[in-house]
Amino acid sequence: MAACSILVVDDEPGIRELLSMMLEAAGNTVCSAQDGNDASRVMASTPVDIVITDLLMPERDGLDFITEIRKKFPAVRIIAMSGGGHVARDSYLRIAKSFGAHILLEKPFSQAGVLGAIEDVKKEP
Repeated sequence: MAACSILVVDDEPGIRELLSMMLEAAGNTVCSAQDGNDASRVMASTPVDIVITDLLMPERDGLDFITEIRKKFPAVRIIAMSGGGHVARDSYLRIAKSFGAHILLEKPFSQAGVLGAIEDVKKEP
């Protein structure tokens, strides 16, 4: 797996930490943010190849953040993840795909699933 610069966006500190550890162990450079607002600040100063974003977050959700990425950083690859909420997980993920996410990742996820999603998103046109 060729190393990438990855931004992990999730309001749950444990998930951000777990993803960061998995991705760094695979040789990637990782930064993280707790919501869409925080992620926008990070992206303004730190170029990234891939964004992995949760969809349901307080302050600013993942769908709004995905819309911003598509406009400002069209080359950035996006992996949307969700554990669901008031609606079924797959509904949120289908919506994220329509907003511009390249790959969808359901929570809970495995290390193999995350690393596979990274490889798959690199192949997306």
